[in-house]
Amino acid sequence: KEKEEEGKEEKKEEEKEEKEKEDVEDEGLEIPEFIEKYLDLLEEKISKLESTASETKVKGQQPPEDDPLFFKVVRQILKLYKDLSAPIKPESKQGPLINRICGIHFRALCYLEDEFKYLLEELRNVEPDPKQEVAAAAAADQGTEAGEGEDRPAEESKLQEYSDQVLAHMNKIAMEMISGGHEFECREIYMTCRMHIIGETLKNLGFEKISIDDAQKMPWELLERDIPPWITIFKQCANVHFPAERKLAETIFSGHPSLYETIITNLARGLFIQFLNFPEAAAFCKLTTEKLFKFLDMYEALRDNLFAIDSVFPQECANELRTETTTCRCRIGESAICIFCDLENSIKSDTGKTPVAGGAVHPLTRYIMNYLKYACEYKDTIEQVFKDHSKIERADSTSRPRDYESRSLKYKKNDAGEDRPPFQEQLMRIMDLLDSAIEAKSKLYKDISLSCIFMMNNGRYMLQKIKGTVELHKVVGDNWCRKRSSDVRNYHKSYQRETWTKLLGCISNHGLNVRGKVVKPVLKEKFKSFNAMFDEIHRTQSTWVVYDKQLQSELRVSIASVVIPAYRSFLGRYSQYLDPGRQTEKYIKFQAEDIETYIDDLFDGNPGGKKT
Repeated sequence: KEKEEEGKEEKKEEEKEEKEKEDVEDEGLEIPEFIEKYLDLLEEKISKLESTASETKVKGQQPPEDDPLFFKVVRQILKLYKDLSAPIKPESKQGPLINRICGIHFRALCYLEDEFKYLLEELRNVEPDPKQEVAAAAAADQGTEAGEGEDRPAEESKLQEYSDQVLAHMNKIAMEMISGGHEFECREIYMTCRMHIIGETLKNLGFEKISIDDAQKMPWELLERDIPPWITIFKQCANVHFPAERKLAETIFSGHPSLYETIITNLARGLFIQFLNFPEAAAFCKLTTEKLFKFLDMYEALRDNLFAIDSVFPQECANELRTETTTCRCRIGESAICIFCDLENSIKSDTGKTPVAGGAVHPLTRYIMNYLKYACEYKDTIEQVFKDHSKIERADSTSRPRDYESRSLKYKKNDAGEDRPPFQEQLMRIMDLLDSAIEAKSKLYKDISLSCIFMMNNGRYMLQKIKGTVELHKVVGDNWCRKRSSDVRNYHKSYQRETWTKLLGCISNHGLNVRGKVVKPVLKEKFKSFNAMFDEIHRTQSTWVVYDKQLQSELRVSIASVVIPAYRSFLGRYSQYLDPGRQTEKYIKFQAEDIETYIDDLFDGNPGGKKT
């Protein structure tokens, strides 16, 4: 115990001697008097800067030019703090001096923080007109299509947001803050300000933040209205804003690549989540045929602007954003293919039993053919969608049609015997279904002649749409067009047989001559039957409709070429057997020229035609 007590006493003596030695060293370290005066001047300088900056910000004036001497002083005081804080302990007699130096340095950095924030928020150039931004995005989009890609300085299309003077000032401030140990504060100020500025810019362009839940509750009409602005803004961000944002970060944080890459990565993630929420929500809404083309527009926007991700963002961030964008694009693509395949159900569900008045083109024919015509304007995109969709087997995929892989061999080959792509197969299936549906609807007409007119109208309409659309014609092929033209001619023949052949039967020679003499009662009855039947045909078929002027003309010419010569011949041969006067007026109601005039009234959709 005595030895332990002696050991403790010796240890206390050693610690006391060590402390006295350190105190002597501290007291022996001479601190020049001008240091205190120097610190007084610094505090006065910072106070003046804070006061001047405050007045300038209140008045909204341009701040004075940055003082190179001030930045030099900030560096000097940091060096002074580092030099003195090593040999002097905070609890020593010189500790208050160290604390004062530290406080002045902190105050200087806080002033720089305020200046940095002010420069970022308040000294931006006037924002460009949204129309100019749209034009810049369009130019960038054309550059993408032309394959210029990474070589195109897209950010130059955007008005420089800060003057060169302001950029240089912000760069100096950022460098001082980073070297002074305030890198985190500098980064947070920059990201907060830029995120707010970008958000305001997008808002001015018409972009509104929307969650998936909110979008799913919106009526389609409102969601559809927001799709074109979303596409425009997405293109602008990909081709204009993001490249400009990277250039700005590189300029302000030059010499610190890891820092500006972290900044642009964090900014991009936040914005992309906002952007992708919109198409994600649209993909989960109820799918109907009229939504296809808006879906394809979004699909193309997501597909065609991926290059900007690779050229602007750091590799790891680019890979992440590309994956997110591709997943969203695939979901849009799956929805699009489901919508297009569901066009079959639109045809099958049209079960109306009321025939179209006058045998006109059925609304279903107009809708489907215009839909396919418009779809073929997106032919390359839709074919890519079908192709990519067939490769996707995600666990959460529910949009694949059940019979997607069991298509009939009937649609597999084109005219050249080559396999059709899946989209073209589906289109031919739809054309075939439309044919069957229209043929079924033709049976709703009790009048066979009107049924033939209906089939001619619809067949000719389909041919016109196909021949007038290059891409649709390529898909359908010449063989289909020739068959459809042949069908229209056959319906023409059937119509002529059902209507005009029967009329000509009224003025045949059968039963007129008995033992070489004309039987007048039979002749009178023939004229009477012809008049009554022609009146009925004219009254009825002048209300029928043939909108295609060429088909209308072909029908009238073919009718006139058959009826007028036969009637003129019959009239010339037998009119002499009727007594002139009352009898002639009673039974010869039409001259050949009258027949021609009345034929020209047919298929105009006018009750009674031009007849008075």
